[in-house]
Amino acid sequence: METSEIKRLEAYLRDKFRLPAISVKARPIKDDSCEVNIGDEFIGVIFKDEEDGETSYAFQMAILDIDLPE
Repeated sequence: METSEIKRLEAYLRDKFRLPAISVKARPIKDDSCEVNIGDEFIGVIFKDEEDGETSYAFQMAILDIDLPE
C-alpha cells in the first residue's frame, strides 16, 4: 500500500473512533495490507481488495478471551 493511502486510512480510523492514538503502518513484507496500532499495541490488520475496478478495505481484529473483562 502506498504512503498516501495509509495516511488516508489512519485519518479515517482516528475520526471514526475519535481516537488520535490510532496509527496505521506499512507491513515490512506485504504490500496488500497494513498494521493498525493504538499507541504501541498492535490491534489488527487492514487488507486491501481491488475487484471489478473498485477498491475496498477490510479491518481484521482478533480479540482474545483473556483480554475481555470478567
